[in-house]
Amino acid sequence: MNIALVANDSKKILMENLCIAYRHIFIKHDIYATGTTGQLIEDTSNIPVHKYLAGDLGGEQQLASQISNNEIDLVIFLRDTSYPVKPMNTTGTADFNSCLRLCDMHNIPFATNLATAEALLLALDRGDLDWRNLVRNNGNK
Repeated sequence: MNIALVANDSKKILMENLCIAYRHIFIKHDIYATGTTGQLIEDTSNIPVHKYLAGDLGGEQQLASQISNNEIDLVIFLRDTSYPVKPMNTTGTADFNSCLRLCDMHNIPFATNLATAEALLLALDRGDLDWRNLVRNNGNK
């Protein structure tokens, strides 16, 4: 499965800890992440990561492109809720609305907090998300 990981600056340590705690699950899958987050994950958890550009330099658009092509199976976006969600990237935070909308369109599980991220990772490990392989492989969007 292809898993995308994104974290606002104030949530990067939480993302690192999530990746360390669930390394045994992440290591079985292809991980994609925005630039800084991806480098931190590789450095702290030794999980190989396909890195996009930094979020504010186009990384969220790269992620959105993969989502729109149904190439991502699960998104974990640990966001700082103190930033207002804006349609344009004006604060250095990722444009989360477009990714969320695209995930809804393509039935891609999307977690925005630690509790949901853990629930989805445990479901992934149990095989509860294997249906994504059928959707992706059959080209059904």
